[in-house]
Amino acid sequence: MTKVMQALGLMSGTSLDGIDVALVTTDGESHVVRGPAMTLPYNTEMRALLLAAIADSKDIKDRRERPAHLPHAERELTELHAAAVSHFLRKQGITRDQIDVIGFHGQTVLHRPDDRLTVQLGIGEMFADLTGIPVVYDLRAADIAAGGQGAPLVPVYHQAVTAKLPQRPVAIVNIGGVANVTWIGRDGRLLAFDTGPGNALIDDWMRAKVAFDFDADGEMAAQGNINASVLHEYLNHAYFKSPPPKSLDRNAFSLDPVAALGVEDGAATLTAFTAETIARARQHMPEEPELWIIAGGGRRNQTLMSMLAGLVHHAVVPAEAAGLNGDSMEAEAWAYLAVRCLKGLPITFPGTTGVIAPMRGGLVAKPKASIFAPPIAANED
Repeated sequence: MTKVMQALGLMSGTSLDGIDVALVTTDGESHVVRGPAMTLPYNTEMRALLLAAIADSKDIKDRRERPAHLPHAERELTELHAAAVSHFLRKQGITRDQIDVIGFHGQTVLHRPDDRLTVQLGIGEMFADLTGIPVVYDLRAADIAAGGQGAPLVPVYHQAVTAKLPQRPVAIVNIGGVANVTWIGRDGRLLAFDTGPGNALIDDWMRAKVAFDFDADGEMAAQGNINASVLHEYLNHAYFKSPPPKSLDRNAFSLDPVAALGVEDGAATLTAFTAETIARARQHMPEEPELWIIAGGGRRNQTLMSMLAGLVHHAVVPAEAAGLNGDSMEAEAWAYLAVRCLKGLPITFPGTTGVIAPMRGGLVAKPKASIFAPPIAANED
């Protein structure tokens, strides 16, 4: 019998919302039992530090470089993730000895696969020492080095958790800072790629214009009018003409085209941009999905969901309608991928990242000390 492990996954996404933590019991293949999950939001200072780190990373040429704010941000991020593990385990009544491995995503600050360059902040060895649990980290690097896109990595998990759904083909879209789609065919074939911006541009627009972190429920966009010429300018970007595999950096697009618009019209136009690029992903799919499952924070944006539903031909539903958790799915995936890494199973594939053959990835850090239970961050419950 294939060994089943209990794994934690931690995801800090491009939306900079906070840390998602999820528990999964899995063999890294077909057996998946989803456990509890929680989100620990970043406070204002941490979000500002990460935004500064992203800005400071734009000229990195070697993924080991840590200019300006990056060393401080990396240590803070690692300690905060360890605090999240401590808090989660105490809240769930779980001891660290019950956890076989942690999948640690870290924070992506730069992603340029065409230059074979991706940078995720997070010190795996330090994280393992702080938690007292083995950690699998740096899951994208090997794929990038082999000529793959290094993203998305979640499709193999999507395949496992939707195996019993009657609809095929099915599309699972995660709308974080960047939006990505996994298409699963009738025969289980996988195709995955970043469709375009997710929430990042909308969030940046709201912060710049009204000092809100996001457009709650899409209310601001609902009050605005889409500027067709600006939308056309965005959609004319070369990225949307290129076939998959392909992936995007969070800052691949700027707010310059909407700079002259009012806050509502800008929000409406940027929301339409995200919806249009997700819908246009169909041109790369061998067959139209019979069901669109939406995960990530974007599924709460009712204006975005309505726009997308009006652009595709089949049902668009939040992950919960398919029996999944739209907040924790990527964290769950990182737990699942960590188990696959320990077992030497591939995590990236030609249809998901463009790598030439199914490929293993990730580094393993084992704890050298017992420094468990770091202080709880101020923004935790």
